[in-house]
Amino acid sequence: MNRHEIMSLLQVSSPPSLTITLPTHRTSPENRQDLIRLKNLVGQATERLLAEYNRREIEPLLSRLESLAADVNYRHTLDGLVLLVNCDFAAKYYLPFSLPERIVVADTFLTRDLVFAMNRTPRYWVLVLSEKPTRLYEGTFDTLVEIRSGGFPLTHEGPGGEQSLPGGFGVRKSAYRDERHRQFFRGVDSALAPLMAEDPLPLAVVGVDRFLAFFNEVTAHRESIIATLSGSHDKTSPARLSKLVWPLVEAGLAEKRTQYLDELNKAIGERKAIFDLDEIWRHALEGRGRLLLVEQDYHFNAHPDETGQRLVPSDDVADPDAVDDIIETVLSKQGQIVFTTPGQLPAPYRIAMVLRY
Repeated sequence: MNRHEIMSLLQVSSPPSLTITLPTHRTSPENRQDLIRLKNLVGQATERLLAEYNRREIEPLLSRLESLAADVNYRHTLDGLVLLVNCDFAAKYYLPFSLPERIVVADTFLTRDLVFAMNRTPRYWVLVLSEKPTRLYEGTFDTLVEIRSGGFPLTHEGPGGEQSLPGGFGVRKSAYRDERHRQFFRGVDSALAPLMAEDPLPLAVVGVDRFLAFFNEVTAHRESIIATLSGSHDKTSPARLSKLVWPLVEAGLAEKRTQYLDELNKAIGERKAIFDLDEIWRHALEGRGRLLLVEQDYHFNAHPDETGQRLVPSDDVADPDAVDDIIETVLSKQGQIVFTTPGQLPAPYRIAMVLRY
């Protein structure tokens, strides 16, 4: 699941809309409990719906929910599971990050937990360059899920791809083929653009050297590339490919983190860095945050005061996590988020913002 899919789910409004989330397990024997937990949650959700709605009115929803829950493959679960159901729609997602156990009935699906979990999880795109076809994956840690939307996967259908190269006197087949490959990879880059705009993740590129060179010539996303894997991986399984790509991405993320910490130090000298949570909150709302650096496990429960400009600390765990709200606000204003390990930010701070101006 990526940000594009979540944005699409936000457009679905058909009350009642049921969201069930729960943590799951990848291996036995732990995943044996997942079936029981989901069954209990489905039972609780059904009781709640019947207490609020007439059975005839929500029968399509209940039928979809029963079928969806029965279709969960517990041998392929990851770290979290979400079921989304209303009378017209049903979908389940196996997610490579944990989610709280929750049942929500509302006019729309609950996506907040998904967004915040995604924001705190290392995610990246993997583009596997090939003629037949070029594939795009969303990576989370060492898990890859293929994207089958936005035109992907893409096959080179023109000359030099599925069609033969032209012959005849004076035709330089190799030059013609190369130019057609450049055109194809321009198309790949154009298809990638809206996904990158909506979810601007780091990019890993995979392919034989010729294709890597062509793509590097034509791409508008060169600055997003943090890892390159050379070789033919047209038929490499996502599980195998992830084992090859993730160490390269992890190293690339570490290198980027060092660069961003250097940017923070420079911004401190230029008086363009702030560390106070209230200040960071206000500047995030104003769209002034270019770069937000956050210690990985930093949370702070708080809610805005009556002015909306200051945060009121809270001991109630049900109150929003102000750090998550700041992260989402900065992302919505096209800012960058970088997670650090303890001790990397200037003591005693656990969050810092580099301002645009």
